[in-house]
Amino acid sequence: MNETSTVFPEQPVWESDGTHRIPFVAYTSDEIYRKELERFFYKGHWCYIGLEAEVPNPGDFKRTVIGERSVILARDADGTLNVVENVCAHRGMRFCRERHGNRKEFVCPYHQWNYTLKGDLQGVPFRRCVKQDGQVHGGMPADFKTSDHGLTKLKVATRGGVVFASFDPDVEPFEDYLGPTILGYFDRLFNGRKLKILGYNRQRIPGNWKLMQENIKDPYHPGLLHTWFVTFGLWRADNKSQLRMDEKHRHAAMISTRGSGGKAEQVTQVSSFKEEMKLNDPRFIDIVPEPWWGGPTAVMTTIFPSVILQQQVNSVSTRHIQPTGHDSFDFVWTHFGFEDDDEVMTNRRLTQANLFGPAGFVSADDGEVIEFSQQAFESKPFHRAVAELGGRGVENTEHMVTETLIRGMYRYWRDVMEA
Repeated sequence: MNETSTVFPEQPVWESDGTHRIPFVAYTSDEIYRKELERFFYKGHWCYIGLEAEVPNPGDFKRTVIGERSVILARDADGTLNVVENVCAHRGMRFCRERHGNRKEFVCPYHQWNYTLKGDLQGVPFRRCVKQDGQVHGGMPADFKTSDHGLTKLKVATRGGVVFASFDPDVEPFEDYLGPTILGYFDRLFNGRKLKILGYNRQRIPGNWKLMQENIKDPYHPGLLHTWFVTFGLWRADNKSQLRMDEKHRHAAMISTRGSGGKAEQVTQVSSFKEEMKLNDPRFIDIVPEPWWGGPTAVMTTIFPSVILQQQVNSVSTRHIQPTGHDSFDFVWTHFGFEDDDEVMTNRRLTQANLFGPAGFVSADDGEVIEFSQQAFESKPFHRAVAELGGRGVENTEHMVTETLIRGMYRYWRDVMEA
């Protein structure tokens, strides 16, 4: 590509039918971003909402987002889980401001329209009229029906204690959406054991939302960028590993087993490898195998477009991607364990969670490189990125030395965005 080009395209110009050269404009265009919201977050896709353990009791609710649209997960008195949009049917106000709470109903503070936890309108002040000095004033029209003015209700899917929702009533069944391969890795982590919430991290990253999907589909960087991973062997190119995708290439799993592949000379020669680096507190990598692992010590699963499921040794969490513009997103980590964990295992999970989150020993690196990447994209939107490690095709592999998962995601991206 011409380095001196001054053309600033609003639509991506791909160099071929492949996806190994990604136009920077895919990260910098507001027009493209708005189209992504409609096609990936608001139609045809399941988006992550939260964990059932976050709303264990009748009346419990959690406010979150799908794309940029605010939604509420609420458990009704009968135990049913509902997801409704946080937009009053009257004048459009976002009526819920708390992140978590317990309510018997939702009331909009603007004009006090109130709704059941299922989203049905049940009360409208002055609906009939106001009587004053023998005269009748106002009131809703005679044909006004509360049943016509409920909150927008989303389609809900739950599996293994995890909640997804979609604005699209015709979205495919959740199991079909994941496909058998990724569903297997989903069920490995969420195998029916009751979950226990351990805590949250939140951060805003000044980069395009797709960069975080890419980051967790990129096995190339962990053993190069992250000193912690390569030095202590938690995630290295010479570990026994696999990369798997669904048939549409939108979801992926990176699977790695610590210390299983010998020691490749090229790995220990990288600058981030610090052989002299020691831990004052060994509990950070005090790994205790768990029966449900089935072998791998780490599995990172990306469910497109909105969530990452993390198992890194004994630390388990969800990471929710919440776009806030073409050049930023909120990233919400929910760290959890299982109800049958003993106190020692719970403390181990919490200790190892220090590797992750906004100031994590590992994850702080990712937020920084995403920010620096976005800065470069904005300064040079006519250019493109190269994703050719391991070839230019899209296929599952038995190794980490490839960018196939990134190419796969953009194969799907092109299919949907350019349809």
